[in-house]
Amino acid sequence: MSLDDERNDGLFGGSGETRTRLPEGEGGGDDVYGARRSTRSGRTSPRSLVTVVGVVVLLIAAIAFANRGGDDAASTRADEKKPDAAATAPSGEKPVGGKNGGIPSGFAHDEQGAESAASNYAVSLVSADILKPDRRTEIVKQLFVADKVSELRGKFDKTYSKEFLSKIGLDDKGNAAPGQTYVSRTVPVGTKTTAYSDNAATVAVWCTGAFGTAGQDATNPVSNDWFTLTLKLRWADGDWKVESFQSKDGPAPVNGDNKVSTADEIAKAVQEYGGFTYAR
Repeated sequence: MSLDDERNDGLFGGSGETRTRLPEGEGGGDDVYGARRSTRSGRTSPRSLVTVVGVVVLLIAAIAFANRGGDDAASTRADEKKPDAAATAPSGEKPVGGKNGGIPSGFAHDEQGAESAASNYAVSLVSADILKPDRRTEIVKQLFVADKVSELRGKFDKTYSKEFLSKIGLDDKGNAAPGQTYVSRTVPVGTKTTAYSDNAATVAVWCTGAFGTAGQDATNPVSNDWFTLTLKLRWADGDWKVESFQSKDGPAPVNGDNKVSTADEIAKAVQEYGGFTYAR
């Protein structure tokens, strides 16, 4: 099968991207979304180098200016009114009561709790674990409301068939070949509540992440992507649960002129650096 065939079979996206997709959580059909792969150039243009140098110079100057002055300057800053919390700053409230199977649970029954839940659920829904049949069953059961579990489990299993996993270099258990590491690490950048009531909430989670396979002879190298995952949540069984979800591309910034790491460096980073529990 050619790459064009793969892009057109409903499992892969076009526009030069290869995506490991998840089944949509609402509506008819088998539209799916998921972990993404984008290509980027490793070249660095002279204009980009000048821009980077200019930014570094400005940062150094700003740090030097901030460190000037003695006690009087510190007193003046202490008397100033503190700025309002930024859109993605933690609220200070305890975000979550504990973890169930490694996934945070026990979120507060308020808007901030809904945003914290949506952020952590986005990480699980677009993860390497979702490709593993045994782990996927646990994730779906924990994240979704009880009356959606059976339907969504069937969609996930259909999407992540043996044939699909083979296309992205994984066996039927969702494992990469010896010497390779499959990467699907999602990072929430911010959240926005678009609807809220005492028992329901709709939260959009702006995400980035690293997706692909690290290792020798990998045909799906690790790259980054930007997307927005919108989750409809329901308060059920003492916690926020997912009722449905959908995703769209972006917003995406211009790719930076970063030095591309080796496959071994990426695989080592994934193994050595753990994830976070996210809080609004």
